[in-house]
Amino acid sequence: MADVDANATGEAILTRDAALLQDTVREAGALAQSMFRTELKKWTKGASSPVSEADIAVNDLLEARLRAATPDYGWLSEESADDEVRLTRRLTWIVDPIDGTRNYLNGHDEWCVSVALVEDASPVLAAVFAPTSDEFFFAARGHGTTLNDRPVQATAGSGLDFSRVAGPKPLVERLKPSLGEITLHPRIGSLALRLCRVAHGALDAAFAGGNSHDWDLAAADLIVQEADGRMSDLSGDPILYNRRQVTHGVLVAAGRDRHASIVSHFRNRPLP
Repeated sequence: MADVDANATGEAILTRDAALLQDTVREAGALAQSMFRTELKKWTKGASSPVSEADIAVNDLLEARLRAATPDYGWLSEESADDEVRLTRRLTWIVDPIDGTRNYLNGHDEWCVSVALVEDASPVLAAVFAPTSDEFFFAARGHGTTLNDRPVQATAGSGLDFSRVAGPKPLVERLKPSLGEITLHPRIGSLALRLCRVAHGALDAAFAGGNSHDWDLAAADLIVQEADGRMSDLSGDPILYNRRQVTHGVLVAAGRDRHASIVSHFRNRPLP
């Protein structure tokens, strides 16, 4: 009986958090859209990563709303100083205020707000909102993925049409059976959106090159999984989040059977 009560309590909390997440990400997307294509202060962090006052404003909104409502949860965001207290928390928000900042600053449409709630290294709630194209992806573990409130699924089958595959060309070329030229899907500058395109069948597969981060991936990962897809490293191992190390190697997302075929290919022909 105690386990039943605990499960019911857990479900009630996730239902509450799901509503909070959706409302907050919509509000954050509206703020980002209001600052899009305006004169913004911008600078470079690290070696070459662009950031602007819009990234900071959206991050501040997300942090204020989500942390006020869930003060016991951890927090990991691209635009916040890392607080390792998150490593001690069972539940942690993982946030990219604007995924695709280069696109955003150049006035291109493919950018999004991406937020996941992670429990013990795996995402349990996810929202990715692309305001310019009015695409709102949402997933809850065990409850499927929706795009604008309509259920979606990854494409079935294991074949590869390279025009429906996105990612670094030198990597994808390792899948081709001959030396012939391939034409990939046009580049998608937001990694989260690139991966989410698999969840509603716009792409058959999407790859992430090395050095992606938790905040690029966590929300899209659940969105793909709940759309009957899979996302993993090239060995097929699941991606673990909210660890001390938040960077990841080469990854692939695809429908269940196609993902298995791609992983099998790379197991037999590993990257150098």
